[in-house]
Amino acid sequence: MADIEITAADGHTFTAHRAYPTGEPQGGVVVIQEIFGVNKHIRAVADRFAIAGFVAVAPALFDRVERGVELGYDEEGMQKGRAIAWEQLPIESALADLTAAIDSLADELGGPDRVAAVGFCYGGMLSAALASRAPDHLAAAVAYYPSRAAQLLTDDQVQRPLMIHLGDEDQGVTQEDGRTLTARWPSAVVHRYEGAGHGFNCDLRASHHADASARAWDRSLAFLTEQLTGDNA
Repeated sequence: MADIEITAADGHTFTAHRAYPTGEPQGGVVVIQEIFGVNKHIRAVADRFAIAGFVAVAPALFDRVERGVELGYDEEGMQKGRAIAWEQLPIESALADLTAAIDSLADELGGPDRVAAVGFCYGGMLSAALASRAPDHLAAAVAYYPSRAAQLLTDDQVQRPLMIHLGDEDQGVTQEDGRTLTARWPSAVVHRYEGAGHGFNCDLRASHHADASARAWDRSLAFLTEQLTGDNA
């Protein structure tokens, strides 16, 4: 596990946390941050994917605005993260950096059919956007509670297999938002978790829901294994 530097097509260089499996990789996963940057939780998610057999890369998308952003889950962190994600960093710039990270894994692993994206919150929205706007660069995408996807991705049609995880108690990505996304993207596999709120996967947040997190993780791993290796056993 180490930090690396990746250069996007426009010349911007950004940091990414990269983690390797101990054996032959099953594929590559780009882990897309929440609004809190590549913090302890996101690095832990990438490391967990490596333990599961994937090369994992977590790009620091906020480097385009401010390098080294790692925020806590308090009100101050929330406000700063929202400002960078939704006001200061254009979606297309974030997608450019994600595409560069995906391409770096594809070059290493033998092609885009070996790489997927997994995003959380803000990153969930970006993961879904990649399945629509960069289909030639990756094989599949997973979106956990994709913030503002219902409002921002109105014209997007996903062109790669997409799995979405939604908490029934999420006040940010509401049940109505979930119905909107399900209708917009009928090919997506959508899982709903009773009693789970926004950020249920993160064990550093008060909203962590252990059961929903465990079930979503197992489903994501099975989905990624099938999409990246063809093994649906």
